[in-house]
Amino acid sequence: KKGYWAALKAFSLAKSLSTGNSKSFLYKN
Repeated sequence: KKGYWAALKAFSLAKSLSTGNSKSFLYKN
């Protein structure tokens, strides 16, 4: 399960960075 959450978090972070909105990652997490 740890690996799943790590991958999900990494994916969400990468998606946020690609849109240039890293703060939305913190709020939508």
